[in-house]
Amino acid sequence: MSAAKSPSTAGELRGAGLRVTAARIALLETVRAGDHLGVEAIAAGVRDRIGHVSFQAVYDALHALTAAGLIRRIEPAGSPARFEGRVADNHHHVVCRSCGVVADVDCAVGEAPCLTASDDHGFVIGEAEVVYWGLCPNCSAASTS
Repeated sequence: MSAAKSPSTAGELRGAGLRVTAARIALLETVRAGDHLGVEAIAAGVRDRIGHVSFQAVYDALHALTAAGLIRRIEPAGSPARFEGRVADNHHHVVCRSCGVVADVDCAVGEAPCLTASDDHGFVIGEAEVVYWGLCPNCSAASTS
């Protein structure tokens, strides 16, 4: 199995100063095609695209792509890390307390950061992270049945 190298993905990796490898291309494309994927789902997606890849290689690539700003790592409390391809904007997340599904939520109001801290303690704030918690439609319907 070989991954067809996407010129735009390869160019993004090069532009971020990263070496272009089949595993990195497959990982970036898997994350972008997915929906807040965990490491196991990402590894499975990469394997579907290029064949065998170790978890260590997946973790290494996730770290490099996150550090380069090509993907975003989110860690809802009590959940394993998840990764998404939506970067370079100040969006938030809603998480189901029952099944753990995660969805994007655009900023509630205004420009980034969309919240103003009551006391910034001298920090120059560039981003606000909000996680809304509740029940997704499926879990909510199941709990009322």
